[in-house]
Formats: sequence, C-alpha cells, structure tokens
Amino acid sequence: MSLYLILNITSFMVPFAYSFEKKMRFIRWWKSVFLSLFIVAFFFLVWDVIFTKIGVWGFNPTYHVNFTIFGLPLEEILFFICIPYASIFTHYAVGYFFSNLELSKKVTSYLTIVLFFISVVVLILNTDKWYTLVNFSVFAGLLAYSFFAKNMILQKFYLTFLVILIPFFIVNGILTGSFIHQEVVWYNNAENLGFRIGTVPIEDAFYAFSMLFANLILIEKFKKVFN
Repeated sequence: MSLYLILNITSFMVPFAYSFEKKMRFIRWWKSVFLSLFIVAFFFLVWDVIFTKIGVWGFNPTYHVNFTIFGLPLEEILFFICIPYASIFTHYAVGYFFSNLELSKKVTSYLTIVLFFISVVVLILNTDKWYTLVNFSVFAGLLAYSFFAKNMILQKFYLTFLVILIPFFIVNGILTGSFIHQEVVWYNNAENLGFRIGTVPIEDAFYAFSMLFANLILIEKFKKVFN
C-alpha cells in the first residue's frame, strides 16, 4: 500500500467512525456532506489536472500506486474526498462541543475585508505565478461572496480552521517531504511565492480554506433540501 493511500485512509477512517457518535450524529447529514464533497471535488480536480499538465506541481511515483486518471494518481483523487471529510467533521465537531466558539459579526466582517484586500494585492503582484494567482483569486472570490451574501459560516470557520490547520500541516507536511526522503507531491517554485511553512507552500493553507469553505457553503444549503 502506498504512503499517499495510507494517509488518505487514516485521515478518513477516524472521523468517519466518530460520525456515528450518538450525541452529535454527524452521519445524519451524509447526503448533504457527500453531495457537496463530490461537487467541490470536481472543480478542484479540473484545476488539479490542468496544473499537473502544465507543471505547476506533480507526483512522485515512489509513493503512489501505478494507476492514474487524466494524469492524477488514484490517491490524489481520493484526497479530495478523504481530507475534506475529515476537516469538515472537525469543523462541525468543534462547533457542536464548543457551541459558543464564534466571532462576532462585526469582527468577522472586518477580518473578511482585510483578508480580501490582502489576497487581491497578493494576486495582483503575482500574476506571473499560476498557483498564487488562481489560488488567491478563488480565495478572494469566496470571501466576497460571503461578505455580500451575509453568510455567517465564517463566524465559526475562522476559528475552527485554526484547529484544522494542525492535522493539515502534519498530512501536507508529509506529502511535501517532511519526515520522508522525498516529497510525495512536488511544487514548481516558479509558480508560487516560494514561502513555505516547513515544507508546505503557504498557498496550500489558502487552498485548503477555499476548498473547505466551499464545501461548508454547499452543505448548509443542501441541509435545507434533504433535512
């Protein structure tokens, strides 16, 4: 079994098992969660295929099975289900057990505005770097949507994302070369800011934020349909 596959399975299994916990019963939202995961995964996989093809990033065959779809290893496709599921479960679990943990509407709005303008400045100054440009464009777009739609998810998500970043940096750290001889996923530094936290490109944190926040937006909408 490949290292990448092991990381996907272990990241998914524990949160999935706890989804049946009797008090929280996260599993009751399974239709909303998995529909959202598949929709968001589709768009991120299209992004992934294009960036792999043009050399923004790539994969070390030493650490994944010998099966690819549109140039992506099987594990990379599973990544967009397993890791978001674990992260989304964490968001709702923290929100359930710490129900008062949220920012005020005013602080959330100010923080969103500040992050939006920072992201716009970063992408404008780095139009020659594909990962930075697209990543911060998506991030800024989601923040703008949240602000104008008066979406309240960020009141909790800004805080729960800080918790999610802990396992995120562990898993992404391994994928990008921490604790192992070679990276599982390599990045072309000419297409990003070149700033890393450990071995993880800083863009990955914003990439994760956008992917998870997009899922949360859809999940909350689908809950009204299915439940």
